[in-house]
Amino acid sequence: MTESDSRDNEVFLRGRLAGTPSYRDLPSGDQLAVFRLTVNRPPGDRVRVDSIECASVRPRVLKSLERLSEGMEVEASGSLHRRFWRTPGGPASRYAVDVQSLRPLKRSGRRAGA
Repeated sequence: MTESDSRDNEVFLRGRLAGTPSYRDLPSGDQLAVFRLTVNRPPGDRVRVDSIECASVRPRVLKSLERLSEGMEVEASGSLHRRFWRTPGGPASRYAVDVQSLRPLKRSGRRAGA
C-alpha cells in the first residue's frame, strides 16, 4: 500500500453540533459517543444543510465533546464507515464518520460596524 492509499478515506467537516451527543459503554470497556454535525451545502442547492452522523471512541474527541454545546461551530476529521446490523425486516446499514479529531472553531472578534 502506498502512502496515498492510506489517505483515500479521509473526511473533513466544518459545521455545527446538532444536539447533545449520546454515549454508551461498549463490551470492550470503551465509551462510544454518537453525535450529529449540521453542515452547509453549496450555494444554490434547494436543501441548505445536511445532518451527518458522527461517532468516536477516542478519549480526546470525547473530552472535546464535554466542552461543546449545541450549535457550536466545529471542525472534525476522520474516515467514513458503513455500519451493518440485523433488523426484523433483514439487514440494514448506514454511513457514519468515525471522528479522529474534533475542535471548536474560534469566532472572529468582529465588532459591530466593523
